[in-house]
Amino acid sequence: MPNRPVEIGPAGLHAARAIEHLRLVRGLTQHQLAARCTAMGRPLSNTALSRTERAHRRCDIDDLVAIATALGVPPAILLLPLPSVSSDDRRGC
Repeated sequence: MPNRPVEIGPAGLHAARAIEHLRLVRGLTQHQLAARCTAMGRPLSNTALSRTERAHRRCDIDDLVAIATALGVPPAILLLPLPSVSSDDRRGC
């Protein structure tokens, strides 16, 4: 039986982009972030992290919590889109 392609919805795609963005902002390689997760007790290879960031692998809740902790952010940051601030929003400030 052939493998079905992994279907990742909008929340999963956002999480994948958020993980990569925060990892890069913090100056971490995939290997370093995976090692942090592993050191915290959630074994994660850099290959698994790479596949997660490219949305070729689902990120389960335990991985998401470990990745968020390793990045120093609440897990919700990886799940919810950040509100954009437009010039209209800033006029009232």
